[in-house]
Amino acid sequence: MILYFSGTGNSLAIARQLAERLNEPLLPLIEAVGQDLTNEKRIGLVFPTYDFNLPPAMPEMLSRLNISPRSYVFTVITCGSMAGNCVWVLRRILREKGIELAYSHKVSVPDNSALAFGRNPNKQLGKFEHVPARMEQIISELQAESHTLHYSWFSLLSWLLGRPAVERGMIHYLGPKVNPDKCIGCNTCVRVCPMNNIRLIEREEPMANSQKPTALIADRCTVCLACVHVCPQQAISTNGREALKERQYRHPQIKLKDLLKR
Repeated sequence: MILYFSGTGNSLAIARQLAERLNEPLLPLIEAVGQDLTNEKRIGLVFPTYDFNLPPAMPEMLSRLNISPRSYVFTVITCGSMAGNCVWVLRRILREKGIELAYSHKVSVPDNSALAFGRNPNKQLGKFEHVPARMEQIISELQAESHTLHYSWFSLLSWLLGRPAVERGMIHYLGPKVNPDKCIGCNTCVRVCPMNNIRLIEREEPMANSQKPTALIADRCTVCLACVHVCPQQAISTNGREALKERQYRHPQIKLKDLLKR
């Protein structure tokens, strides 16, 4: 089974390829939490790096996964450049559950993280030229159930950025914020949020379009920026920077409907 976490589709696109080539079912990680997956002989975890670490919400979800220590567990990480401490942290979390990570690798994709916000991911599409060769290597090694950990080293900088106080501060300052004057209450951000962390509320202040609701981002944000990149009004900003339409990004092989919750 391939479990994935994805905001703008980079990890979903990789997870789909793995699921198809390895003949495995595909499931969002958040939906796998609480399910009995102990009969799955192969578990793949596909997710992006956020500031050289796991997405903030992932450790808690991983700790609640119910998988067998006998499963062949592997990970494929998507990142703009460096995997940071992702593999190292993932191994630590799994070991606390009595599970050994058998295999890890990474795939470079356009960088649309909060730290990189302001650069245009759509101008980084050249990175996809190298993806097919990397995927063939990964799939070949996974079919052979290779026990190889690529990019598994420890990074002090990544460790510091992942400290709870630092992480909370980064979420506070880099996390998305809704401009109620631009929000039209279309519900797109609500449906795309992988954490179910956005809802529509009635506007509190009187205004011309006060009959329309506005989006509210709650306190479980993992800074995936999915909402920023899909908002049709560019009404969600991060780090004080407004979203520009030409810089909104979604993986070319992923349609908006693939990211929306029904």
